[in-house]
Amino acid sequence: MPEVDVLAASDLGPNEVTLIEIDGHPAIALYNLDGEFFATDDLCSHGDASLAEGDIEDGEILCPFHLGSFDIRTGEARQAPCITPIRTHPVKVEGDRIILVLED
Repeated sequence: MPEVDVLAASDLGPNEVTLIEIDGHPAIALYNLDGEFFATDDLCSHGDASLAEGDIEDGEILCPFHLGSFDIRTGEARQAPCITPIRTHPVKVEGDRIILVLED
């Protein structure tokens, strides 16, 4: 699986989310949950909304369209109208760099 250096860890503050776009891959939402980094598909499984535009609340990302939510760590749909989970992506931190591990 390819690894892509995407961002300095110091550029993503605690409880913030940002959009990551990598050629040939769907957009990814990258999260900092109190110093731990996670990544999910950016597109909400319920509607055409960017999760990177949502708010983080208690370890979940709230969809900005209908306020459904997903567990950031697992991708599990947690609040209706979202019922289909979203895909998560492995993240590594090397020094101050965040590395995404992408499927081929």
